[in-house]
Amino acid sequence: MVLLFWWAFQANAQTTPESDAYNQDNIIEFAQSFLGKPYIFGGTTPKGFDCSGFIHFVYKHFDVNVPRTSSSYSDFGREVNLEDCQKGDIILFTGTNYNRSVIGHVGIVISDQGEPLRFIHSSSSGKHRGVTITEYHKSGYPKRYLGVRRI
Repeated sequence: MVLLFWWAFQANAQTTPESDAYNQDNIIEFAQSFLGKPYIFGGTTPKGFDCSGFIHFVYKHFDVNVPRTSSSYSDFGREVNLEDCQKGDIILFTGTNYNRSVIGHVGIVISDQGEPLRFIHSSSSGKHRGVTITEYHKSGYPKRYLGVRRI
């Protein structure tokens, strides 16, 4: 009887897609609470973030270890196709020189599949400097796109 109860408890304790979505919603909500915070090169706190410092700070709040530098995302997590990306995935871009195929910028996907692709990131752009939300297809980011990683 005790063994049966333990087994039932363990089965119910497993992560479900619904709880994953709930966790991603919490992550996105937390990330959005920093909209407008300034961009600071090397920044890792709400006083100012660089792109990977922002992602590191957000995920660390939820006890999820992610790389501190954007270049470290090249082999991190699982690669997914752009059309299959989900809320909470990390989207990878070149730096401002999009002729170099090196990861230089990262963001967190905040849109659900089927919606226009949007991501939150800390931008060094003069036009949208700091933590901001960008609609992928209405921006210059498609020419800088390198991939998507799922944590």
